[in-house]
Amino acid sequence: MTWTVMTFNLRNSSANDGDNAWPNRIGAAAATIRAHAPSLFGIQEGFLHMLEELNALLPDYAWIGEGRGGGTEDEHCAIFYRRADFDLLEQGQFWLSETPEQAGSVSWDSSLPRICTWGRFRAAGSPEREIAVYNTHLDHIGEQAREQGMRLVLRSMAREGQDRPAILMGDFNAEPGDRVIRFLRGQTDIDGDRSELTDAYAALDAAPGRTFHDFRGGTEGEPIDYLFVNAQLTVSAVQVDRGIVDGRYPSDHYPVIARIAPRA
Repeated sequence: MTWTVMTFNLRNSSANDGDNAWPNRIGAAAATIRAHAPSLFGIQEGFLHMLEELNALLPDYAWIGEGRGGGTEDEHCAIFYRRADFDLLEQGQFWLSETPEQAGSVSWDSSLPRICTWGRFRAAGSPEREIAVYNTHLDHIGEQAREQGMRLVLRSMAREGQDRPAILMGDFNAEPGDRVIRFLRGQTDIDGDRSELTDAYAALDAAPGRTFHDFRGGTEGEPIDYLFVNAQLTVSAVQVDRGIVDGRYPSDHYPVIARIAPRA
């Protein structure tokens, strides 16, 4: 049993992007997702109307998640799942702050409220196959906020247990040499905590290149969008999709796609 999973920062709809504004990109974003047909995918920077508009073009999927302001307010880190592939068992969300249950809360040097949305799913037709998915968007300014926020995410994953396959995905606003990514790769600790996750990019034979491109394209640079898996999963392939649809980039980030499977 193998699954395709994807992380995709959609670029919010409130930015002054001219010809690259969201209404001009909805079709390209949906076409990119359909081309990969992921069983599960996480998005970042999605306002409610964006998610509803995207879902209308992707009727095979359902989604979970709240806005970072609580309820439907502000940007979401939604998790979409193909209903034919997975059944939703449980879902939740917490804020990357010292008061993680408080909607809209901000801590450390974070510039904005940041969230992690999670879901627990059962593979359709395989009641013994469950998977947990975590989707987050770390702060773009605060280094301490990124590090402490990721500690919260990993502690939440640990509470779910090590026996269930789990995926962590999102826009981490950090390059591979930054401490929070080295932490996730198990190369260093943060305040005594350590990660045992595997970076999906390890399946590549070459450097992944940039994933944020500001609608300019190109490969030169480092990724800031990632997929990690725990020890219960293996990654057989990973791809950064740099395609253009009808002459337009679907977002200012490239989506990252991986093929994963339960470890035998």
